[in-house]
Amino acid sequence: MQTLEIVHRTRYEYSEPVTLEEYRLMFRPRDSHDLRLLHTGLEIEPTADVRWIHDPFNNSVGIASFFVEARALEFVSTIRLEHYGVPAALWPVEPYALRLPFSYTAEEAPDLSRCIERQYPDGGLVSAWAKQFLEGERGPDTFDVLVRMCRGIQQGFAYAMRFEAGTQPPVTTLEIRGGTCRDFALLMMEGARSLGLAARFVTGYLHDPVFLATSGAVSPAHPHAWVEVYLPGAGWVEFDPTNGAVGAEHLIRVAVGRDPEQTMPIRGTFRGRPGVVINSFVDVQVRPYETVPR
Repeated sequence: MQTLEIVHRTRYEYSEPVTLEEYRLMFRPRDSHDLRLLHTGLEIEPTADVRWIHDPFNNSVGIASFFVEARALEFVSTIRLEHYGVPAALWPVEPYALRLPFSYTAEEAPDLSRCIERQYPDGGLVSAWAKQFLEGERGPDTFDVLVRMCRGIQQGFAYAMRFEAGTQPPVTTLEIRGGTCRDFALLMMEGARSLGLAARFVTGYLHDPVFLATSGAVSPAHPHAWVEVYLPGAGWVEFDPTNGAVGAEHLIRVAVGRDPEQTMPIRGTFRGRPGVVINSFVDVQVRPYETVPR
């Protein structure tokens, strides 16, 4: 377990005043057995009215309302938490789900059904791609298939920064053999769904717990996206296809959703001329709480 403080700063600058409207903010994680939230803080410039809601996935969402003119917009989120990272392991999957294909029980299926549905038409390309990871004489081992898929993306696709808004369709990621963490998470999510598995999109932070434990220094962290797949007996299991990693040891989960658009850390609108944004900036720092100046 590590006690961490994460400071996430996002700033937008405009060439002339724009009218800020409503923004949806997803910075606040949920308490769970692997994460205990100790403190949160949110600073917004210019000042906004903020109300908090739970969305359909029980994510904590802040709604910031402005309706003022400004030449800059800045959000600074500070969270302090205890993180119990779950390392990669063979989870105790229920016997009936050890091999593919299997069906979820009548008790679980209704709640998982929307996370099994495919969201992006691809002409069968994603299904064909996913089937290459099916191996095994006695039927494909469910966990092993997912590990091969996760690592297959990390080894077979090139990571590249992309500044266009949104997440590219899985078929595009297949065609160009590259993308960002959001693109890779979406491809694996749709690949798992094509095999009849429930999967959902996750956003949060990627950090290096070994660096923090050995150095005790401030470390850069990164807004990140990965995927969770529901395995009976094990629950939602985390796969990070960008890094070919399994488990949550390096991951701090903030939001989950059926689609990437439901998990964006910041989503909002303003009124102004096209091209008025002249600069945008994102910085995330993580440090052991014991080193935070008091």
